[in-house]
Amino acid sequence: MTKNKHSFRGRRGPTQDSERRPPSAAGAGVWLYGLHSVEAALANPLRRCRRLLLTAEAERTHGPRLRAARKDGPPGTVVERDVIERMLPGAIHQGIALEADALPDLGIEDLCEMAKAQPDICLVILDQVTDPHNVGAVLRSADAFGAAAVVVPERHAPTATSALAKAASGALERVSLVRVTNLARAMVALKQAGMWFIGLDAQAKTLLKDADLSGRIALVLGAEGEGLRRLTRESCDHLALIPINRQIGSLNVSNAAAIALYEWTRRR
Repeated sequence: MTKNKHSFRGRRGPTQDSERRPPSAAGAGVWLYGLHSVEAALANPLRRCRRLLLTAEAERTHGPRLRAARKDGPPGTVVERDVIERMLPGAIHQGIALEADALPDLGIEDLCEMAKAQPDICLVILDQVTDPHNVGAVLRSADAFGAAAVVVPERHAPTATSALAKAASGALERVSLVRVTNLARAMVALKQAGMWFIGLDAQAKTLLKDADLSGRIALVLGAEGEGLRRLTRESCDHLALIPINRQIGSLNVSNAAAIALYEWTRRR
């Protein structure tokens, strides 16, 4: 697995009182499922992996590949498919399930440290995007285009659930998902670290293709339909528009993120 060049998984600086986090869930167990999510988790040295369950078919097809991802990982236990399905009802698990600890928490101070050290960096800020599948898809696009992290508010955003990890298809292990107590305050801290904020807004006058995306950039996206909240919009340095056929209303946030990240990559 190729590590994102901006990745800083596991780094943790001093936490400011204004951004103090709730008790960490790093010791809490989570079930990850599906080939790509489980393989990426096994390959991530910061992910403590406890138990690997495989159906007989998955063991024949993917067992050697999964064990190669981490030589000292759990060897894998062959179980009947219904054992996994009882634990993960409705999940498309491909006969593969991994019990693992949550990843270490990261805070806004970690992002500020990285922003100061990187003259060319991109973050994605999600304002009240509540669907774990959308957040997972945004993480996948961030991984594909080389963004350093995805930032979400503590409230009105999903945690790193198994469904989010599956939608991210391994990207959760390579792109940091950073939760902040107050999004506007986090944006102020990042501005002080040199970040510029481009908010995606349907009412913007500037097309995204004409926006300056050089340097330290944060792309800010809101929920589909609702868009950015007022305070988040006002915290952006510039607003930009992705032109679409107005008959469809608005793009899904994960699609908008992929387009914006492509534009950032194209003009780096």
